[in-house]
Amino acid sequence: MQEPRSRDAGGGVFRTKTVEQSIQDTEEPEHQLRKSLSAFDLMVFGVGVIIGTGIFVLTGAVAKENAGPATALAFVAAGIVCALAALCYAEFASTVPVAGSAYTFSYASIGELPAWIIGWDLVLEFALGTAVVAVGWSGYVRSLMDNAGWHLPDYLSGPDVVKEGVGFDLLAFLLVLLLTVILVVGVKLSARLTAVVVGIKVTVVMIVIIAGAFFIDGANYDPFIPPASGEIAGSGLDAPLVQLMFGYEPTTFGWQGIFTAASVVFFAFIGFDVVATTAEETRNPQRDMPRGILGSLLICTVLYVAVSIVVTGMQKYTELSVDAPLADAFKATGHPWYAGAISFGAAVGLTTVCMILLLGQTRVFFAMSRDGLLPRFFSKTHPHFGTPYRPTILLGCIIAVIAGFTSISELATLVNIGTLFAFVVVAIGVIILRRTHPDLPRAFRTPWVPVLPILSVCASLWLMINLPAETWVRFGGWMIVGIVVYFLYGQKHSRMNPASSRR
Repeated sequence: MQEPRSRDAGGGVFRTKTVEQSIQDTEEPEHQLRKSLSAFDLMVFGVGVIIGTGIFVLTGAVAKENAGPATALAFVAAGIVCALAALCYAEFASTVPVAGSAYTFSYASIGELPAWIIGWDLVLEFALGTAVVAVGWSGYVRSLMDNAGWHLPDYLSGPDVVKEGVGFDLLAFLLVLLLTVILVVGVKLSARLTAVVVGIKVTVVMIVIIAGAFFIDGANYDPFIPPASGEIAGSGLDAPLVQLMFGYEPTTFGWQGIFTAASVVFFAFIGFDVVATTAEETRNPQRDMPRGILGSLLICTVLYVAVSIVVTGMQKYTELSVDAPLADAFKATGHPWYAGAISFGAAVGLTTVCMILLLGQTRVFFAMSRDGLLPRFFSKTHPHFGTPYRPTILLGCIIAVIAGFTSISELATLVNIGTLFAFVVVAIGVIILRRTHPDLPRAFRTPWVPVLPILSVCASLWLMINLPAETWVRFGGWMIVGIVVYFLYGQKHSRMNPASSRR
């Protein structure tokens, strides 16, 4: 007789997969990931994926358009939202050390359909995030090549560059394929490569902070919080959802501008949740997962705040560059050498962002296929490398094509809303699992439950409604497609379905 796999063994869409069964499934030889990561590896992954586009690009954009020198406060606000979510992630990742992150956590606490929805959401989030960052990396590399006198033809530089015909971003395409090969070979190799690149990236950031501190002009901080301008953020679907809901006219700058900036710079923090997807590959997840998640978030928040303070002190916020604010701030103070070093650090650093986002997506896909919600063909690991090579190859090739052919900068906000949605689900899951399994061993316990998870839900929802309504429409469309796929395939083939388990 088969052991019960859930609290609802019937065909209900809210049947849950027990924590014990989730852990037991990781021990099946054909579907077992190799445990090779330490707390240091996890922290390196976290810093590697968080420090990227946000610190090198968004700092100037939000300072110039939303918050001025108070951008530092926007980073603090976004960091607090992430910290609330990180405490919830840390409890789940140490209690349910299984690949899949928010998907696995939702399956154990809320139910199968919510778990499918969050998994479907994460697949989109990580795919778009990987492609967006790959295209950004390509732009930095082309800039460095141009400085050296090497030029790619426009038709191989992407659709944003070509003026007529079809453009193909060759560099972004090749980057994703290369990272796919690295991830197939092994996650430990990925961790070693990431450690080297993160070292370079953090060094560049420290150069910005230390060297830039000598060029700060106190007058640039006046006013630290520029007065509200009264400008309308948008109209129709371009407007933030909160504007359409409550009918007020959002402003730039002022205190409200800080919160608007926080919803934008939140993109800079995306990635710490990817650390949770590697729980199954961690040697001591109960101890190391909380350290990796919370440690990487703390390090990056401190660096972000320091950089924003330095760059707005070096150059008046109204004069900051939107495309390359850190590099251009040093040029404005007469130190172009630093600008070249920053561009090099950005180009090198974005490779780890791409790789870790791709790593996170393949682990979510792998976990969903192991549960039968996606074809089980993708849940077998490589006999030698111990990696989920089938979904890695499939998704890597798809994302490489997307990055090569598609101009998807306007879809970046979908990454934000997808991550915030995952934060909401995980926070709710912590409350539910505390009630349904109060005696479950927890190596790390989220403090002040249910108050802290509720605060996490409210903070995430607040940032979500500050995103454009058009983003909500696109996100809703993707979710509808996901629900259709679930009822046509996932529900029938789920290993929680008694009919499926007898096949």
